[in-house]
Amino acid sequence: MITEAPKTNIADKSKYSDRKPNYLLSMLGLRCPRCRRGPMFKNSIKLAVSKNMQMHKQCPLCGQYNELEVGFYYGTGYVSYALTVAMTVATFVAYYVLIGLSIEDNSIFIWLGVNIGVLVLSMPYIMRLSRTIWLYFFVGYDKEWKTKEAPKPERIVEEQMGNW
Repeated sequence: MITEAPKTNIADKSKYSDRKPNYLLSMLGLRCPRCRRGPMFKNSIKLAVSKNMQMHKQCPLCGQYNELEVGFYYGTGYVSYALTVAMTVATFVAYYVLIGLSIEDNSIFIWLGVNIGVLVLSMPYIMRLSRTIWLYFFVGYDKEWKTKEAPKPERIVEEQMGNW
């Protein structure tokens, strides 16, 4: 799922300002945690899951590796679960405030249908966002990303990549 990113040269990096991008906006925009500018994913969001999750091996801008160790993204299940629970609570509160829930009618089932629809439609973005959040836990912003090379992952054996 992770593909090789094209290498960039210093001239490409010079057009970016030294101003530190916003943490939350960079995360929600699915940007690299090290430079907060380069895209983490190869394609735009699609409903086809196989193409939706294709990531660059490294950030095309700063060279940050997107997979720090074998099986690194297994932890994104916890992040994805937390995001879907938060969205479910948000749709419940919004439905309760705007329409209301009652024991006498079947409005709870209407909310369940609306919630399932919202979760199914937002799942491609939630899967990408959970990977981005997970990588943001382990990689911080580097103000010298233009000049300093990204650290190579210590726990990756190139010969063993993709053998599972």
